[in-house]
Amino acid sequence: VQLQASGGGLVQPGGSLRLSCAASGFSLDDNGIAWFRQGPGKAREGVSCMSLTPTYYADSVKGRFTVSRDSAKNTVYLQMNSLKIEDTGVYYCATFPNHYSCGSIITRPGLQTLMEYWGEGTLVTVSS
Repeated sequence: VQLQASGGGLVQPGGSLRLSCAASGFSLDDNGIAWFRQGPGKAREGVSCMSLTPTYYADSVKGRFTVSRDSAKNTVYLQMNSLKIEDTGVYYCATFPNHYSCGSIITRPGLQTLMEYWGEGTLVTVSS
């Protein structure tokens, strides 16, 4: 069982990146998927989430980030547009039982303990 995040890099403010979260050994369709990030000197925070409940985005990324799923590739994507310097950080994907509320997963840091599998982080640096 493996979860691998990729796609990070260096981008200028206003630019775009697409992160991927690929799973092996299990189906992402059977799980909720959440994206988290940890900026320099900051606690890890929820970014976006998809499960059986409506997709949810943190206020800080709403309207700029979009999460999607490709079941054939067993991969979830995080499309990040209009990137800001404050989006800099290490981004992680994680799975959780899909009956949990995405809104709760993203807004309540304590619920990160519900995550079952974590991918290795991928670094996103937004800088001019």
